Amino acid sequence: MKPSKPRRSKRAFGEMIQGYGFLAPALVIILIFFVLSILFAVYLSFNNVDLISHTYTWNNFKNWANLLTDKQLIRALQNTSFFALIVVPVQTFIALVIAYILANKSIHGKKIFRLVYFLPTLTSSAALTMIFMFLFNLNGPVNGVLESLHWINQPINFINDTHWTLKIIMVMNIWSTVPYFMTIYLASLVDLPDSMYEAAEIDGANVIDKLRYITIPYLRPITTFVLLTGIIGTFQMFDQAYIFSGGTGGPANSTLTVSLLIFQYAFGTNNQMGYAAVLAILLAVIIFIVTRIAEKLNGGNGIR
Repeated sequence: MKPSKPRRSKRAFGEMIQGYGFLAPALVIILIFFVLSILFAVYLSFNNVDLISHTYTWNNFKNWANLLTDKQLIRALQNTSFFALIVVPVQTFIALVIAYILANKSIHGKKIFRLVYFLPTLTSSAALTMIFMFLFNLNGPVNGVLESLHWINQPINFINDTHWTLKIIMVMNIWSTVPYFMTIYLASLVDLPDSMYEAAEIDGANVIDKLRYITIPYLRPITTFVLLTGIIGTFQMFDQAYIFSGGTGGPANSTLTVSLLIFQYAFGTNNQMGYAAVLAILLAVIIFIVTRIAEKLNGGNGIR
């Protein structure tokens, strides 16, 4: 016989209403800015959209069919994937190593180092991009230093050479995101018991052994967060590529990312909001799959 469900008391019912009351503002925001926005993007993906006259015309899946013939999309996916493949592991590794070093109690002046390392995070992305464009300009300080050291015979056109533009953005992105992730690692290392290191030292462990067998396993949940945040950020990279190329993705589409391509279709000269919605949905699906795979590789649940 199935047991009868216990009746909810008036006090429990009141607490439940109170809880939903506190959640209501957040639920309204999620409903308007997330759920409805996603549904509207799906609706746009099946229509030809004219934002000026506010007309939406069903186009029989033409926007989705265009995915198969868009050569610019293939180039944008290549650039974005290459960007994420290099930037995410490098920024995670550097942030972990710096945090590990700064967590060492024998190092003096740690607060100064933390402050200096964290400064790039306080600067806007647009300002950092302008600074790097100055540094790597044809007549900028980087070329000047390389020439003075006789490592190059003539200045390198980092800004307009297709072999260098995306790599310069990578360097800038790593330099600006490492401090943020380093701070997260440092906050977690504060709770790591010293007794674990002391026990390892008694067993003869050196610095590398302690990092490999104690610090990295202990920080695995934090590493998962850093990896997922990094993947999402790199796949959505837009502002730096936009400023570097003036919104064109040039030279020769070398800085064209998926986010920049979506912008070009939605608000640029291409003027295809419906197809831009398709690309946005595609990008969301790719980010979801890649983040779940990364979570799985780092010991999480991943895709089930």
